[in-house]
Amino acid sequence: MYRLQGILKLRTSRAFQQPYTLRFFRQGLSHVSSNRGRGKFKKVPSSLCPMKKPGDVLREILQEKGIISVGTLSRKWPSGRDIYQELALLLLEGDGAIVELEEETSESWDLNGKKVGPSKYAYVRPCLVEKFKVVVDGDEIARRLPDYPWIIVDLMLWDKHIPKEKDKITLQVRETYAVMRRMYYPRKFAITWINEEYKKKNKLPLEKIVSYEGTTAEFLKERGINRVVLLDPNADEALSEKDLEEKAFIIGGIVDMKGDKKGTTAKIGEVLKKEGIEVLRRKIVLRGDVIGVPDRINHITEILIRMLYGEPMERAILAVQAPTHARWRLRREIPKRKIRYLIDGKLYLVVEKELFDELKGWLNIRWEDFVKVLRETGIIALERRRIHRLNKISTYRPDRNGGKRVILLKRAALLCYNY
Repeated sequence: MYRLQGILKLRTSRAFQQPYTLRFFRQGLSHVSSNRGRGKFKKVPSSLCPMKKPGDVLREILQEKGIISVGTLSRKWPSGRDIYQELALLLLEGDGAIVELEEETSESWDLNGKKVGPSKYAYVRPCLVEKFKVVVDGDEIARRLPDYPWIIVDLMLWDKHIPKEKDKITLQVRETYAVMRRMYYPRKFAITWINEEYKKKNKLPLEKIVSYEGTTAEFLKERGINRVVLLDPNADEALSEKDLEEKAFIIGGIVDMKGDKKGTTAKIGEVLKKEGIEVLRRKIVLRGDVIGVPDRINHITEILIRMLYGEPMERAILAVQAPTHARWRLRREIPKRKIRYLIDGKLYLVVEKELFDELKGWLNIRWEDFVKVLRETGIIALERRRIHRLNKISTYRPDRNGGKRVILLKRAALLCYNY
């Protein structure tokens, strides 16, 4: 009988009492996937959309003029991953220019953002611009930027929210502005249906984006746009490459803490259709399902921008997906793979331990996330080889729940002695 217990590891092992023992947990930590580079963004050229970051346009202009590095005569110098993106935005906002100097600066930054030696070209603040020869200013960058696409947050349903939800919307819109500043151009970010209550709660610089007090339909008509993509998690179709050619994308300014706003994004589309705007309702999906896709306004915006730059949808989602979002999907995927065992009259739900390695290939999960979901669902993880042995000594019996494998201990004991 001891040999039987050694093979099954069911009656005496804690593996069937708890999803994982401490030993399994420690072993699993060595399998935790490395950081996928969340937040690290590399633009992939796309032939579908003429979208360009101001920083890329600034680099093009500097290269055309033979300028390989830029210094500064100001204490105000961009910091971050892409200093030329921030520098381009400063110029577009009228906050200085790049000029040619008579004497070189002591240090400068090349077009990749690395600190190098002296340079004859430098960024100066507005008060010093007239003293030097201007090489690049905001107007030159603006002339080269494309007119589209627009990214619009629609606040039509603002009054349907409770105060806490309104605070969440305000926070997410502010973070969306940060995403637009880092990855695109804030002047192509519009907020429609703005009211006085939102203005009081708002903490982002509305003068640096397009804040529109009218309806979304009026905003679109003023700019000659008669067809838009409405990002709706309840849409029938997924966002495709062809959809990325459109001139405007609408994200609903909706936060659902009470659970009473399911399907409300479609109302935005209904209002637009009544005004003569063609609406393409599309959803962002991860392997065919919206579960696991981040749902915050700023996260949706970042996924969209990454796709506009040519990233595949799945890669764009994983770049933004937090472990919390991944666990949502994990709770759906793990039960799909379960095997039901009836042992000595007790039912056990089992999955392969190797499932973690498979799922972490397309979900941002850690070993502890896998363990947590196993405990929540009451499912046990065993090595594939151990499950293979269980299948050898079990009999399959179909039932209305998809069938189960039955293990008779007397029969198992006989098989063990002949193993």
